[in-house]
Order: sequence, then C-alpha cells, then structure tokens
Amino acid sequence: MKIFVLIILAALLIPLHAFPASAFSNNEKLVYDVSWTGLKAATSVHEVSTKGNEMHIVSTTRSNSWIDTFFKVDDRAESVIIRGSGDRFGTPKYSRNKIQEGSHRRLKEAYFDPQELKVESRNLLEKSKHVDKISANTFDSLSCVYYVRTLELVPGRSVYVDIYDFNTLWNTEVKVLRREEISTPLGRFKTIVVKPIMKAEGYFSRTGDVTVWLTDDSLRIPVKMTTKVKIGKITATISGGSYWPANGDRTASN
Repeated sequence: MKIFVLIILAALLIPLHAFPASAFSNNEKLVYDVSWTGLKAATSVHEVSTKGNEMHIVSTTRSNSWIDTFFKVDDRAESVIIRGSGDRFGTPKYSRNKIQEGSHRRLKEAYFDPQELKVESRNLLEKSKHVDKISANTFDSLSCVYYVRTLELVPGRSVYVDIYDFNTLWNTEVKVLRREEISTPLGRFKTIVVKPIMKAEGYFSRTGDVTVWLTDDSLRIPVKMTTKVKIGKITATISGGSYWPANGDRTASN
C-alpha cells in the first residue's frame, strides 16, 4: 500500500501560484488507520526528515495479524529529494519501492538525473535495469504527494504532474473537487477534496478510483483517503503523528 501513493496527487496547474516549499513541516510523521470494508486492516506511517540539502521520505504499511493469515501486507516506499532554493520544492534523486501484498511482490529502485532528463530503473527481483526519459517536472509516486501540498488547489480545476513509476512516465491529472468538513479520530477538519487519476500498481491492486481529503490550510495534511479495490473499499484515516508546528494553523476542532 505505498499508501498513498494514493495520496498521489500532484501538481502543476496552468496558472497556479505555489505556497512556499516550507509550507509543510520538514520533519513530519503521519499515522493512519487503514480499514478494509469497515474493518481495521493495517497501519500506515509516513515520515519526513531532512539531512543536509536532502529530504528523506519513508512510507510503511503493515497489515494487522487477523488479515496476515490470508493477505499479508508489508510495504515500504522511500524517496530522496534534493531540496530546491527559495520557493522551489526540489527534484527527486532516488526512489525505492518494496511491495508485499498477498502473493504480489515488487522490489524496484530508481536513480534520477534531472540534468540529463533521464532515470535508471532497476528491478531487483528480476535483476534487470533500463533507462527512461523524463520531463523537467517528474516526481516519483511518493514525492509527488509532498510536492502537491506546496501548491494552491482551486475547486473545479485540475492540476497535472508527471509521475515515474519505475517503468512508465504517467502524466497524472488531479481533479480538485470541493471543500468539505469531515470528522476523524483527531477531531473535525475543514478540507479540500481531490481525486488523482491513479495508474500505479500495488496497494491491494488499486482500481484507480482514489479520493483524498487534505486540510484546507497551508499544510495540506492528508487526513483521509479512500480507494476502491477488487473486493470492497479501503479507507485510511489519520490517527496520530506530529505535523502541526507549535503555532501552526490547525483546522481541526473537537
């Protein structure tokens, strides 16, 4: 469940103006309860840390013991971003994706060269590699989640970003649907609802029907995500973590 890669939104709207790249916390942890057909099935954790001029993002999702007996999930996605200057978000340097979902296995990594506009992708299970061309606005499926959070989102408009998923470059549309107030275990949030048109693999074999609720503030915290799968629907709801600055603009109320 590279979770959220589901949150895999993304970005570059025709005349949109970006929030500062520091809008979200440079050291952030988001914890989600993941339910399948109404039953808690997994826990997903997303962490961001900074190391020099690099931003390291790690996402892990592990299924609960009751579901392990018939469909064990143990996913880990990593992304390293070279931070940009000023309001620039930055560019991807490295991406790694390990998926174990039932009998489905995937272990791939990618090395990005933004100067030459190319990426070398390696399939570590099949022991193969190849080189693909990319655009100047390409992100991996995890870093694009954080990139989109630095942008203004306007209901009724779509935004676009190029997402490289280890063997394919997708020009992904993100539909900005509406504003909505929702309840979570952490309280009520004013949110903006977006719908990325997904094509990545993994996450219980997603169908591509994904909806994400982001806090309607400068941080754009993903507080809820839903996606349809072959059987039923998966919902991830924020349940903990550390994300709002001490004097930040929190949009939740109890």
